[in-house]
Amino acid sequence: MGLLRNSLCAMVLFAASAGNAATLLEPTLHLKPQGVEGGGRVALTLDACGGKTDTRILSALVDNRIPATIFVTGIWLKRNAEAVEIMRAHPDLFELENHGGRHIPAVDMPRKIFGIRSAGSPDAVQAEVESGAAALVGAGGPAAKWFRGATAEYSPSAIAMIRRLGFKIAGFSVNGDGGSLLGAKETARRIGAAKDGDVIIAHINQPTHAAGEGVVQGLLALKQKGMTFVRLDDAEGVGNDGTTD
Repeated sequence: MGLLRNSLCAMVLFAASAGNAATLLEPTLHLKPQGVEGGGRVALTLDACGGKTDTRILSALVDNRIPATIFVTGIWLKRNAEAVEIMRAHPDLFELENHGGRHIPAVDMPRKIFGIRSAGSPDAVQAEVESGAAALVGAGGPAAKWFRGATAEYSPSAIAMIRRLGFKIAGFSVNGDGGSLLGAKETARRIGAAKDGDVIIAHINQPTHAAGEGVVQGLLALKQKGMTFVRLDDAEGVGNDGTTD
């Protein structure tokens, strides 16, 4: 009887754990399509998680006049003053938004997502969001309007908290570079296949990864097709899971 009770308890704990795991959300975000044949609009969003700056991407954006929304962490801001200065010099191209203070997933239960330990509590989620916003203002930028958490996965209660703090949450519809781990060819294919209304996510903080070359190739392919690039703040984005409404 004791063995049966222990087995049942283990099953309940496993089910509860699986239920918690299933609650994480990876929100999508789309622009309202223009319905223009042979063209349309896409939003390029680039995460600057930590580390350095991929100047291949930054130079291509400036040289080709491609607007982008850059999600920066407090960590990245401290280490990349020169890149920030370039972005500040082109306010018509770059919109800087909040990627958190320390690049911690906005999940208010203890767990790991892609090997990164989550915030683990509501207070820690709030601290991550607010410290990222403060870092942006401290670097001379305007107040952030959008937030994207590390790994772009959230617990539903964290989404509700972030919205109460006044931020829209930036999902995406095209994962351009697979966390900067894809090769140049696949990255270029994914980005180059973006359609009217898509929101692309890629990374600008991995200058040694092949994916950066693919980001540039994909963006230039879209431009050649006649696609227009917009920043999130310049277009009406519609997200699911209560992330923008």
